[in-house]
Amino acid sequence: MQHHSRPSTPFAELEQELAERQAAGLMRRRRLLESPQSAHIRVDGKDVLSFCSNDYLGLANHPALIAAMQQAAASAGAGSGASHLITGHHVFHDMLEQALANFTGLPAALCFSTGYMANLGVVAALMRRGDAIFADRLNHASLNDAAVLSRADLQRYRHNDLEHLARLLEKSSATRKLVVADAVFSMDGDIAPVPALLELCERHDAWLLLDDAHGFGVLGTHGEGVLGHFGVRSPRIIYMATLGKAAGVAGAFVAAEQVVIDYLLQHARTYIYTTASPPPQAAAVLAALELIAADDARRAHLQTLIATLKSRLQSCRWPLMPSVTAIQPLLVGSNHDALRLSELLLTRGVLVPAIRPPTVPQGTARLRISLSAAHSPADIERLATVLAEAESDWELP
Repeated sequence: MQHHSRPSTPFAELEQELAERQAAGLMRRRRLLESPQSAHIRVDGKDVLSFCSNDYLGLANHPALIAAMQQAAASAGAGSGASHLITGHHVFHDMLEQALANFTGLPAALCFSTGYMANLGVVAALMRRGDAIFADRLNHASLNDAAVLSRADLQRYRHNDLEHLARLLEKSSATRKLVVADAVFSMDGDIAPVPALLELCERHDAWLLLDDAHGFGVLGTHGEGVLGHFGVRSPRIIYMATLGKAAGVAGAFVAAEQVVIDYLLQHARTYIYTTASPPPQAAAVLAALELIAADDARRAHLQTLIATLKSRLQSCRWPLMPSVTAIQPLLVGSNHDALRLSELLLTRGVLVPAIRPPTVPQGTARLRISLSAAHSPADIERLATVLAEAESDWELP
């Protein structure tokens, strides 16, 4: 009787892959947050100045949001208890969907548990085998996964390259076409050329899905997002934004023509087959929307901080990538150098995350500086100072 040699453990292959990841400087780990989210946080037992969060307007720990959530929990309970289409669709959810449609100036809105689930739900519901999806190469992972899940023909165009996109659209014989793009690219901080994308969609009879996770609340006159920023409107646009970044809470929504929202209600599996988010969460977002619409000073302060940072880091060894948003990537290059720089800053009490492949292209590892209205000018000054110190220490053995 022949005995085949078996691996020492059932998961030996996984252990090997993890070891290879560690050696390549690609191992991820979680930090333990021990305070509310803010510019100054306690993480892994240490008080640090943080440039890590997507809390762009500093609302995550705002008293008005906390009070709204507490009051809603007292009246609506903690959990929704069911999916939206059974008995989980609370009056707070309904109020929030109406408020989001009004706020974005679009006919109707539908709330999802997360931005990831919103993208998966929308793309897989609207697109199928034989259809064509045209996606920017730097789109968020959720949009890429959604395209694969839909089984449609996925064609990726070079980042913000309208000529490349135009050629792909011209060659396509698909009857249903969808162009998908981040509105603000999460790792580069640059903004998609939305008016030009829309013009191409109109010329080639395509729909346009915009993922405005990092623009909602920040861009536009009153924080209404990338559509307000460019002043564009079209029935072709399907607009997705998240509510855990500038809005300070959690969740996401899709806003579009009424027929699109009606269709998603019937076909978006990530909406239909999941428990509705807690009603107090929706109540907190309603409070956030009021603050976003009324408090232009937060956005003005954030813009001042962005300008200050750009000015202070002009002569830095590591260049800032071109971005006018709260995402300011500092290009380092190698994975190990990015990790080393991040660790050097942390020894000085400043937390900035190192972003490495596959999240960003090979050779473009970076520190992703995320600014928030919760930061002060002194915080920006401190970041610039510790970067200068790290620069002077860089070549030392």
